[in-house]
Parts: sequence; C-alpha cells; structure tokens
Amino acid sequence: MTSVEVSYGSNDGDSEPGGYAAARLRLLTEKGQGGPPRRAALSDLTDHWLAALFTAAGQEAGVSGASLVAVGGYGRGELSPRSDLDLLLLHDGRADAGALALLADRIWYPVWDLGLALDHSVRTPAQARRTAGEDLKVQLGLLDARHVAGDLSLTSELRTAVLADWRNTAPGRLPELGELCRERAQRQGELQYLLEGDLKEARGGLRDATALRAVAASWLADAPREGLAEARRRLLDVRDALHLCTGRATDRLALQEQDAVAAELGLLDADVMLRQVSEAARVISYAGDVTWREVGRVLRARSARPRLSRLFGGRTGAPERTPLAEGVVEQDGEVVLALTARPEKDPVLPLRAAAAAAQSGLPISLHAVRRLAAVARPLPTPWPAEAREQLVTLLGAGESTVPVWEALEAEGLITRLLPDWERVRCRPQRNAVHTWTVDRHLVETAVRAAHLTRRVHRPDLLLVAALLHDIGKGWPGDHSVAGETIARDVAARIGFDAADVAVIATLVRHHLLLIETATRRDLDDPVTVRAVAEAVGSTGTLELLHALTEADALATGPAAWSSWRGSLVADLVGRASAVLAGQPVDPEPAAITAEQERLAVEAHRTGGPVLALRTRAEGAEVAAEQEPLGVELLVAVPDQPGVLPVTAGVLALHRLTVRAAELRAVELPEPVGGSVLLLDWRVAAEYGSLPQAARLRADLARALEGSLDIEGRLAEREAAYPRRRGVPAPPPRVTVAPSASRHATVIEVRTQDAPGLLHRIGHALEGAKVRVRSAHVSTLGSNAVDAFYVTDAKGATLTPGEAAGVAQRLQALLAAAPGAE
Repeated sequence: MTSVEVSYGSNDGDSEPGGYAAARLRLLTEKGQGGPPRRAALSDLTDHWLAALFTAAGQEAGVSGASLVAVGGYGRGELSPRSDLDLLLLHDGRADAGALALLADRIWYPVWDLGLALDHSVRTPAQARRTAGEDLKVQLGLLDARHVAGDLSLTSELRTAVLADWRNTAPGRLPELGELCRERAQRQGELQYLLEGDLKEARGGLRDATALRAVAASWLADAPREGLAEARRRLLDVRDALHLCTGRATDRLALQEQDAVAAELGLLDADVMLRQVSEAARVISYAGDVTWREVGRVLRARSARPRLSRLFGGRTGAPERTPLAEGVVEQDGEVVLALTARPEKDPVLPLRAAAAAAQSGLPISLHAVRRLAAVARPLPTPWPAEAREQLVTLLGAGESTVPVWEALEAEGLITRLLPDWERVRCRPQRNAVHTWTVDRHLVETAVRAAHLTRRVHRPDLLLVAALLHDIGKGWPGDHSVAGETIARDVAARIGFDAADVAVIATLVRHHLLLIETATRRDLDDPVTVRAVAEAVGSTGTLELLHALTEADALATGPAAWSSWRGSLVADLVGRASAVLAGQPVDPEPAAITAEQERLAVEAHRTGGPVLALRTRAEGAEVAAEQEPLGVELLVAVPDQPGVLPVTAGVLALHRLTVRAAELRAVELPEPVGGSVLLLDWRVAAEYGSLPQAARLRADLARALEGSLDIEGRLAEREAAYPRRRGVPAPPPRVTVAPSASRHATVIEVRTQDAPGLLHRIGHALEGAKVRVRSAHVSTLGSNAVDAFYVTDAKGATLTPGEAAGVAQRLQALLAAAPGAE
C-alpha cells in the first residue's frame, strides 16, 4: 500500500479555513493517489485542522474538560471526498452554556464556511450514553468514536463505557439492528444485482459492512472475515471516485456517471467496475446472511439454556442431528455434514448436501461449505448419474435453491463444478429490462422453471436448460450461438446422453425464438410458423421451449412477460405443434373476435374510425390496468393510407404510451364486403388517467381527414416541454429480416422508446411509398422492438435493394430525431 504525504506547514495546518481548503484540494486532485491511503490522509489533514480550531476556540471560550470526537465513517478514518464530518463535542459538564456555545460555534462555522456537510452534537458522556441507549444509529456511530483533540481521558472513558453498554445490551439490540438492515434492503434492493445501486444503503453496501462490525464488537457472533475488508475497500474506492466525478455527496451509482467513475478508477470500462461492485456486495451480503443466522442461533440458545437447565438439573444434552441424506444431517436449523461424512472420498457430497438443504428449505452451514470446498474430490467426467440427479434436485427446489446456490458460489464450489460459470458470474446486464446480473438471472430462471416442471415430460432437461440458457453471454457474437456450444459441452460433462445433449443445445440456441417470433412476426404467415417448427424439430422440444420461454421472461423482469405476451406465445406454440403433427401449413386467415367484427362493420358503415378502450379483459375479474402492458385499445378504420402514423400520432397527443401494437387488414364477409384495418393496441397513460374514448375517436377522425395537425401539435409540445437529456442511448438499428415472409418484406426496428416514436416510423414508411401490411410493436423497458410487414403499392414484396434503401432511410431519420444519440 502506498502512502500519501500531506504537509502540515504553517499554510496548511493553520486554523484558517483557506489553508485547509488548499491542502484538501491538492490531496483530492493529485493524480495516482487514491484508496485507503488517500482516505487516511484526508482524515489526518482534517484532524489537524479541527484540532487547531478546537485549541484556539477553547482558549477563547475558556473551556477546559472538553474533547472533540470523530464518530461514524470519520471516526473510522474513512473520509471520502464529499463525506459528512460526524463530530461530537464532548464536555464534562462544568463549563457554562455560553462558553460551550462559543466553543462549538468557533468549530462548526469554519466547517460550514467551506461548504462541508456537518453532523454535530454537544453532549456530556452521560448524555451521549443515554442518547445511544435511545437511538441505535447514535450507538453505532459511537462504536467508532475516535479522539481528535482536547481531553483524551474524556474520550477514552466514553469509548470504554459505550463499548461496555453495547455488549451488555447486545442481546436486545442486535435483533433491532437486524430488522433495520432488512427494512433497508427492502427499500433499496440488492447492490450485487442493481444497475444503479446505492453503494451505502443497498443490501451488501457500506452500511451492512458497518453493521457487521457492530455485531463483531458485541462478542455474540462474528462475520466470515475472508474477503470482507477487501470488499469494503472496493466499495469505498468506488464511492470516492463517484464523489470526485460528480462533485456531490452521492452514493447512488447512476448510469450516466459509470463510465467516468470507471475511468477515475483506472478500469477498462463501466462493466468491469460494475462487476467489481457486484462481487464486493456479494461478499458482504453472504457475510451478513451467515452472521445474522449465527446471531439468531446464539440468542435462541441463550433463551433455551435456562429452561433446559431447569429440566435436566443443569445438564444439557448434545444437539439433535436429523439425517437428511447420505452424509448430510440437520442440526440447529442448518444443514451440516454427518460425523461419518468423508468428502475427500465422496465427490458427490457437495451436490448431495446442497440438494438436501434446498429441498428442506434450510441454509447450509458455513463450516460445511468450507469443508467441502477444502477437501471434496472433483467429480469425474462425465459425472456419475447420482451427481446429475442431485444437481437437478437442487435446481428443482424453487426459491430455496437461491441461498444454497449463493453459499456454494461464495466458497468457489460452483465454478469448480461448472467452470464456464466464471464468465457470467457477477456479469452486469446494462439493460433496464433485466432485474439481475447474468448468473443470478440464470438461477432465477431455474427457480421459475421449477414451478413449470409439471407441464413438461422431461423436467430435468428444462431445469438444466434454464440454468444454461444465457451461458454464452460475455463471449463475442450472438450469445445464443455461443451458448449452444457451451451448453452442449456442459451437458455432456454432466452425463446426459447424446440425444438429451442435443435437446439442451437446441433449447439454449433458440431460447428467444418463441417470444421474439410471437411479438415481432405475423403468426398468420405460414412462413413464420413453419420456420419455428423446423428450428425446434419435435413436439417434445417445443413443449420444453414453451416452458423455458415463460421461465426466462418471468426471471427477466416485469416488463418482459404478461398474460398478453403469454397468449401470443401459446398461440404460436399451438400453430407450430400442428405443423409438427403433420397438419396443413397454410391455414385459413385467423378469425376475428365478435367485438372486432362489430367494430369493423361499424367502421365500414360510417366510413370513419371506430374504437373501444377496454379497461377490463373480457370475462376477467381483475382490471387490466394491473397488467404491466396497460389497457387494450381496439381501432377499426376503413383501409386507407396513413392509418398507422395518424393513429400513433393521436395517441402521442393524448400522452398515451404504446406498449404493444398489432395492425392487420381484414376482409369483411359478404354481404357487407370491403377491407378494414384492425389495430389492436396496448396503451398506458404517461401520467394521470386515460382519456375518454369519444375524445380519442373525434381526434382520430379529424386527423384522418386532415383537419388536425398532429406534427405541429407534437412539435409545439416538445418546444414548450423539452425532454431532459438522460443516459446516452445506443444508436437505433433498422434491419431487413430475410426470408421472414413470402407475402411481405419485414423491416425490424430497435431503438430507444420516446413519445411519438411510432408516429415518426409510420410517417417515414408512408413517405417511402410502402404499405404497412401488418405491424408488431413491443416496448421492453426503454427499448422499442418493432417489426413491420411492408409491400410496395401493388402489394408485392420489396426487392433487396428497395428494402435496404427503406431501412437505411428509416435508420437515418431515427438517428437524427431529437434526443437520439
């Protein structure tokens, strides 16, 4: 560790704020210095300045029997660039109030004059102890009390008394501290998985590390110390860099700051930095799990000991051990190794113990995991059948799989069992749709898949495919393609036969096939369904892929799945199953619902738009507003140019966000006849309530006849209320999907969602003289993923050159749009 030298000469160490400010600025701007040495140097520099202020103020006020005490992070000597100064002015109670007030003012005001945040108090030792007894946060801060200036004996006496008070009251206060940690985790989430986590407040953050220090100080329990100090140091380093980059006392690692923070730390990029944060938070979180479990065990034992002593005359028996599996027992609410277990001779024991723990809903003890990691023999290749079965049993336990998996991962057992796991471990997913890091998402997908095992004929293949479906992330190129190769190798190593290996590889390769096809392709086009059937190959694999698709989407986040998306996927699976069963590939056009037919007939009869805003699903008890994708808007319009951009523009005017959309042309049966465009939208209000259907219909009619200037109105609103520039988004991408349809050319658009986006796209396609035959629009978080089936004016597919030209022009238009990067 390098040291940082700070001069305390007459210009720097003087009680004048200017000298301290200049020295502080030099320290914080000196290149190549950082980490613990800089934090310690900043604390020393601040100590020297405050001590000078205290000495001068004490002489002026005539106060003796007082000391200045640093508490909290400052007490630990961990000052970040924008940290608060937590100070206690301690006195023996003999000075009068006026003299004490003068002494305090002469210290506090110079701190405020420099714009530094200050948390201060003035108390006697008795008052400090009494306040600590009433306020747990004060108690925690005083555990880190450190003398800065004045009467050292006064500070030492307080430290000794506070520590004794904490140890005496710990059995009652530790449960309170544990509850505070749980409440904070509920509010802030888990730092190890968050894309924009709070380094201090989130679970696994700096406050949790401080809480573990307090538990250790109680002497009731201690945290696993391996890696804990390094994890704290890493989070403090990131916080230092965040303070320097933003110039603010912030602990939230916002997306727009991450590149600059990574550069300040000398790291390759923001992903490397996020992975280090995740690893550090994971260490602290796991240490917290183990520590709080031990606290609970100790407190239960203390409570039970007097009762047992009375029952057995002062003698207590050995702890009860209940067998769970070969070499595995339950003891005191944890899974431990049996006395006869020999992990050095039993390579399956780690998986057997993990499976038993997960199936029992119990944690696996720290000692057991560490013993297994230290002495267990590696599994042979391929694995024996029992090892494979135990892995499947572990994955099939549902939610209780997670803590057991995390315990194995913390001690390195997962990467020993599955070496390819290292590449996805703690890997961030810089996409707001995703809730978890890659590795945690894989485990969560297995958890979700465990609830779907009764729907498939091979639950083992479903669970293993769920665990491996994103294993290719982190490798160059398409992660599904890379993942197929890795999954094939892993499945063979686990001991599956060649046929099962092929199924798992297919599931990994095509794990996005159903959801992408169902939401971005025309299911009435025979080419679409035939392509899915050919890719999957068999009804058994299709059944597994259907379950994997749902589990993957549920594990991704709330924006990735809904009953509406589920119905689209189920429709596609039904059609593909029919193809695989040998039924006709070219079915008749899909029938429309009774309501759609009613709207279409009314639109044809009136010659104008007709719509229905459905706030409840048909026959449902629950309001559709509870759906993540909003409410359903059905629109029927006589077939004519410009319907898509006009309708999208009207919705944008009414501040309706399009979450999903389908457009198709239908021919009305005789004797009515005629062609009508049906638009099935999922919309949500940006804020406030939904507009009235009558008003929407009136504006849509005006827009179609040309009396409502949509573009002008949108431009006026944009000028009056410009959107704030947020995180730079990736550039838009517009591509042509070759051979996606025999009847139309498919243009795919992927871009940042924005108000009026679909209006601009539709207007651009109309300007390119192409006809939108059908459209399939999805919004995932802040990402728009759309597919447009287009033809030329005569209804023919576009030539490759024409299609490429349309795609290029559309991409250029989106890139030049306001707010595009």
